[in-house]
Amino acid sequence: MSWGTELWDQFDNLEKHTQCGIDVLEKYIKFVKERTEIELSYAKQLRNLSKKYQPKKNSKEEEEYRYTSTRAFLATLNEMNDYAGQHEVISENMTSLITGELTRYVQELKQERKSHFHDGRKAQQHIETCWKQLEASKRRFERDCKEADRAQQYFEKMDADINVTKADVEKARQQAQLRHQMAEDSKAEYSSTLQKFNSEQHDHYYTHIPNIFQKIQEMEERRIVRIGESMKTFAEVDRQVIPIIGKCLDEITKAAESIDHKNDSQLVIEAFKSGFEPPGDIDFEDFTQPMKRTISESSLSNSRADGKSEPKFGGKSKGKLWPFIKKNKLSLKLGAGPEDFSNLPPEQRRKKLQQKVDELNKDIQKEMDQRDALTKMKDVYIKNPQMGDAASVDHRLAELGQNIEKLRLEVQKFEGWLAEVEGRLPTRTEQARRQSGLYEAQNTSAVNSCAQDRESSPDGSYTEEQSQETEMKVPATDFDDEFDDEEPLPTIGTCKALYTFEGQNEGTISVAEGEMLYVIEEDKGDGWTRIRRNEDEEGYVPTSYVEVYLDKNAKDVYKSLQTISE
Repeated sequence: MSWGTELWDQFDNLEKHTQCGIDVLEKYIKFVKERTEIELSYAKQLRNLSKKYQPKKNSKEEEEYRYTSTRAFLATLNEMNDYAGQHEVISENMTSLITGELTRYVQELKQERKSHFHDGRKAQQHIETCWKQLEASKRRFERDCKEADRAQQYFEKMDADINVTKADVEKARQQAQLRHQMAEDSKAEYSSTLQKFNSEQHDHYYTHIPNIFQKIQEMEERRIVRIGESMKTFAEVDRQVIPIIGKCLDEITKAAESIDHKNDSQLVIEAFKSGFEPPGDIDFEDFTQPMKRTISESSLSNSRADGKSEPKFGGKSKGKLWPFIKKNKLSLKLGAGPEDFSNLPPEQRRKKLQQKVDELNKDIQKEMDQRDALTKMKDVYIKNPQMGDAASVDHRLAELGQNIEKLRLEVQKFEGWLAEVEGRLPTRTEQARRQSGLYEAQNTSAVNSCAQDRESSPDGSYTEEQSQETEMKVPATDFDDEFDDEEPLPTIGTCKALYTFEGQNEGTISVAEGEMLYVIEEDKGDGWTRIRRNEDEEGYVPTSYVEVYLDKNAKDVYKSLQTISE
């Protein structure tokens, strides 16, 4: 089927149809362009989502990513980033292979269509001109024939009239002959024009128009094929990234399958294990026996007997005596602890020291690699002086040597602390536990509450002697006026130091392993217990470094006194 033969008279309809085809192609280009914008937007949102949930550097979140579940989540985030990259690839390929190519093709198609229809209009104008010429020749022939008939009739009339002179008759005859000749000439011209027109019309409808319409048909078919190929490309672009997207999803599945709940549980143990053994059993306390006065009371009595005056602290400004201790507790919690991590439990301290040793060894290796590289460079300079001055690297080599030596000294220092901690890690046996329980019973029975220490007079007031027993010795400072009425806290139990603790920070107190002390403030959830050695020495120690034996009655009285003061 050919448009040239089947649609020879549908020039206008073909013009509209081909314009609609171009409109469809432009509409498809716009559709693909919007699809690429959606892919880019989706990829951007996926990347932002992945970035939003990535762990921040140097934050506590990074510590959580040592567990398999959180590592699997991190792998999922990374795969989602790659997944987003594939959508960017889709957008780029569609832009280059479809949008760009079709845009150029539409411009070429418009030019070609314009050229074909211009040729068609030109052919139509030519056939119309030939038709007009034929019509003009025909009208002229018709006119000349009529003029010849009238001239002939006039001649015959003149010839039949006897009153007309011979000269007039001759003139009429000549005029009739002239008109007949003109009619014959017009007839010949009309015949020639008609033949020419028929030939032009035949060529127009059987040659020119079919050729033009055939080209338009081929152009339209190419457009249809091109849009079909573009649709295949549209699908192929998506299909090409499916294997990579499948790999991303497979990696996410693999990461999920790599989650090991047992391993994560073990990591929690390694992260938070203190190295201490649980305390032993607490023995029964027989309160039917008369309570003995504590050592602290005896020492206070002796001090009164010696006639030493102690600065008194009242209860008006309770809580102002140790503001610097509170601040240092905060600083300890924020990680501003000693260099040897002595503020940590033994197991955690060992891990921190081991981590520090590993970091220093890595730094040493890095410095040694740099030194080796510079040494090779120096050898090259010595063998080939034109490449550089060998003396120029001596200064840097000396610096690296000093750095390595400093780092080695640091390693030795931390390894010494590490060996000390590893030698002290407890391996308590049942016998040690029984001894611990026995020691608990002995010392718990020796603890007196604040209420038992005080004896009230018949009128309900405390005596001077009793109030002096709760006084505390402190060195005179510039803050004596502010803390002039501060009352020391009563003892609420005793404790035994499990390990030696060097209280280097302000507000802490040093204790020796096995030392017995008094508890005046229990751990409030921050990992520190406030203890007292004697009237002059008190401070905070890590709760994990001591075994605490609280006196229940004294603790209740202490809490009630706190409530009243507040």
